[in-house]
Amino acid sequence: MALIVMKFGGSSVADTVKVKHVASRVIEVQKRGNKVVVVVSAPGDMTDDLIAKAKEITENPSDREMDMLLATGEQVSIALLAMAIRELGQESISLTGPQAGIYADRTHTKARITRIIPTKIYKELQKNKIVIVAGFQGQNPNRDITTLGRGGSDLTAVALAAALKADECEIFTDVKGVYTTDPRVVPDARKIDAISYDEMLEMAGSGAQVMQARSIEVAKKYNVVLHIRSTFSTEKGTIVRREVNNMEEVVVSSVAFDKDQAKLSITDLPDKPGVAAKIFSELGKANIMVDMIIQSAAQDRSNDISFTVSKHDLDKVLPILAKLKKEIGAKDVLCDKDVAKVSIVGVGMRSHAGVAAKMFSALAKEKINIEMISTSEIKISCMVDSADIIHAVRVLHEAFGLAKRQG
Repeated sequence: MALIVMKFGGSSVADTVKVKHVASRVIEVQKRGNKVVVVVSAPGDMTDDLIAKAKEITENPSDREMDMLLATGEQVSIALLAMAIRELGQESISLTGPQAGIYADRTHTKARITRIIPTKIYKELQKNKIVIVAGFQGQNPNRDITTLGRGGSDLTAVALAAALKADECEIFTDVKGVYTTDPRVVPDARKIDAISYDEMLEMAGSGAQVMQARSIEVAKKYNVVLHIRSTFSTEKGTIVRREVNNMEEVVVSSVAFDKDQAKLSITDLPDKPGVAAKIFSELGKANIMVDMIIQSAAQDRSNDISFTVSKHDLDKVLPILAKLKKEIGAKDVLCDKDVAKVSIVGVGMRSHAGVAAKMFSALAKEKINIEMISTSEIKISCMVDSADIIHAVRVLHEAFGLAKRQG
């Protein structure tokens, strides 16, 4: 008898017909002699709809109240799925994140899980019930409900799989697995059979929306093997694990892109120690994730710093920078929302030269201008004009022959 964690995204439970389909699929797994824990997201676009409703009330809702609001989406899903499973004759119970024993830190809207005490989950499994847990949420030290950030249901599923020492962790979505790029952008994108944690983490951090980056970090830390697959197909999907056979033979495995980017520039900063530290310390205190950073060479004892953040964080970032501009004596703060990030990812970059040159040449040939560059051991990212992003993805996918490679 195996313990299996199954996670279903919002598109999988978008309406009652799909909820019933998920219920049937879950019951099939239990009837094969397994104990099953199911994690679900809010139905369809409900989270976005709730955010929009909050914005109709106030432009600056408190983070605590946003957590109270957004956590209701997952509670709709767990209750409906529990009802659907019971209607099909199997015992089930729905649990919120706090009821499931998921504890988080004090940060609202982007909380981190601190520990999981799954006592109630074990008790319900012993009663041969299918346990359905609300993703995306936990309880903070103030005993308030808190949420885990966009894609947080992935994190819930992986963290539960680690805490429960599950035999399998299946991530169900509306695509058949992880592709070399978004198949809606490149129709001949190829499904990847297996990928390493490191590559998957870089893809998630570069804009690929298959899984939340933090969930991959947890999977890697606790060696939770993931199977990303389609809710609407029995076909095998993509396995995410520590090692993949012959992975270094593939120089570039995927092209990812992110339209949710904004570039901020602070001009004419005093060229002296501690200025950059002050800027990014203040952003860190506000829990703002910074991506690319470029500092220009000093001229006349001043320089410029440019960096990128998520567009979702601009409402928090701009007031902080306006205050810092006065404190540190900068000339101006510029914001460019018309940018996007394109990245190539591949473990094989570690042992192959000339990858960056090939990427830059392919973009230059198509007259796509590069505004910023960042690199890691297995990733190269470029910031380009948002109008060029789709063309850039297609150019790089073709340049590295991702659609042609077999197996």
